[in-house]
Amino acid sequence: MPVLWFSLVATIILLVLRVIFFKGPYSRVSPPPKGILDMHCHTAGFGAGGSGARVSKALRESWKFKLYLRIFGTSEEEVSEKGDGIVMDVIVSQISESRYVDDVVILAMDAPYDEEGILIEDEIEVYVPNRFVGESVMKRKGLHFGASVHPNRKDALKELEWSKKNGAIFVKWLPNIQGIDPSDVRYRDYYLKMVELDLPLLTHVGDEDSFSRTDNALGDPRLLKLPLECGVRIIAAHVASSGEREGVENIERLLEMMPDYQNLHADISTLTQANRSKYLPQVLNDERLKGRLMYGTDYPLTNTPLVTALQFPLRLTIRQIVDIVLTKNSWDRDVKLKAALGCPNEVFELSRRFLKLDP
Repeated sequence: MPVLWFSLVATIILLVLRVIFFKGPYSRVSPPPKGILDMHCHTAGFGAGGSGARVSKALRESWKFKLYLRIFGTSEEEVSEKGDGIVMDVIVSQISESRYVDDVVILAMDAPYDEEGILIEDEIEVYVPNRFVGESVMKRKGLHFGASVHPNRKDALKELEWSKKNGAIFVKWLPNIQGIDPSDVRYRDYYLKMVELDLPLLTHVGDEDSFSRTDNALGDPRLLKLPLECGVRIIAAHVASSGEREGVENIERLLEMMPDYQNLHADISTLTQANRSKYLPQVLNDERLKGRLMYGTDYPLTNTPLVTALQFPLRLTIRQIVDIVLTKNSWDRDVKLKAALGCPNEVFELSRRFLKLDP
């Protein structure tokens, strides 16, 4: 009985404290729209079925590898049996059941290349070829092609042309693991070709800690000034919400650039993740991001315990928390959470408009 009474009293105290300290959403809340495009969605593979995809030996042997496959909704055994395309089949199945999200952009990931244009085998962390992604999305409803072309490639300009011809709607970089310095003046022709082909650039900005090796100096937002000045339309992934340079947080370095570059945008992917959520109120309310912020998930990271409504007890009602936690569909759960925290409809709608994709 004493234990029972203690539990009851503790529960009442917690409920009272919650009422006292409840703050509500970060911004004005409105019901999320339907027909959303997720412009930041990953696939995975290790070459099964002849995909050509690869992961580093260190990552393959890491505990992270099996975890990544599990949150993708598959396993090493299933991928080995059915091929790397099974990951995209899972994605198609899930978005077909989503109430809010109609389609997603599947991201390729190019290998690192040295200054001579030679592929650096022993520095590959993740390699997901353009041919594999481009051909796979053509066969699957609701998927779009996000190409990845390293600017050091000898055939970089031709690969950009091939990607555009085969349906690519933008180019994706992760400089920290691909060894790309966006400020390198040798890339000027590459940037001008992107402008000519109307291929925006979605690039990781800020620190990266999901892989076995990384060069986080390459995630500095200020390195993007050259492509911006060349006219490339850039989407800064995650609003640079990790790490710092020269004693200034990367997110601040990015936000300082927004007024000077109207072709600079950002996506809200992973902003509800526990290690980044502290930036969410700033992102949702900063005037410099108004009309410049778009919806993405960084799927499959929305399937991890780091992204849960339970971490916002002073921002969400108990009914909202229960509803979101019990929502099975990964995309619907993500949309509901971001909308309940105050993510405006313009964010959910901008990705489709920016990428010129009809609903």
